[in-house]
Amino acid sequence: MTDSAFEDTLHSLRVWDTDLPGFDPDTAPDDPLPLFRDWFVDAARAGQPEPHAMQLATVDAAGHPDVRTVMLHGADARGWRFATHSTSTKGRQLAAVPYAALHFYWPARARQVRLRGHITMGGAAEAYDDLHARSTGALAAALVGRQSEPLPSLGVLREASDDAWSRAESDPTAGVATWTVYHLAAREAEFFQGDARRRHVRLRYLRADDDAWTRMLLWP
Repeated sequence: MTDSAFEDTLHSLRVWDTDLPGFDPDTAPDDPLPLFRDWFVDAARAGQPEPHAMQLATVDAAGHPDVRTVMLHGADARGWRFATHSTSTKGRQLAAVPYAALHFYWPARARQVRLRGHITMGGAAEAYDDLHARSTGALAAALVGRQSEPLPSLGVLREASDDAWSRAESDPTAGVATWTVYHLAAREAEFFQGDARRRHVRLRYLRADDDAWTRMLLWP
């Protein structure tokens, strides 16, 4: 592919080529969680593919950043919930620095949500329930384990995956010791509503030490 093909394609792309919803921040709730839930449901009903996909940003012990896409498993008073192996790269990073950021982007509605906060781990029972509330494929993937370790070949992966699928189907109650649920307790939340004339609305929530939330608008 030529450089010009890349540049031409990049500069030909439109942003939010659809009717956009409005957002009046004066009507926003005092707590960001209800607004997040409303926007999440709205995005799903608008046809946004995988609205539960989110970017998880962490840092390692040296302060170097990392980011990847994971799936949201829930959002309640304890925080925004996701799960992974404690032995994975992100699991090790969260153990060393239990603070993270989440980012949701729903282009079907020109909306973004950014969250930052402290991470806590759920217990073994919660991890078990989380794993077994999902599909056979999710259990099989967890049973494969060894996430983020070097892989000798795709053939080794296929063999391990086949074995894990067989176990997941024959023993659907199997546990995975390293499977861990994480909760992000947001201290900061930002809601972004895009506007065709670039007059984007940004509403920021900040959580005080007494857990009370304050709100402010930000310049786009």
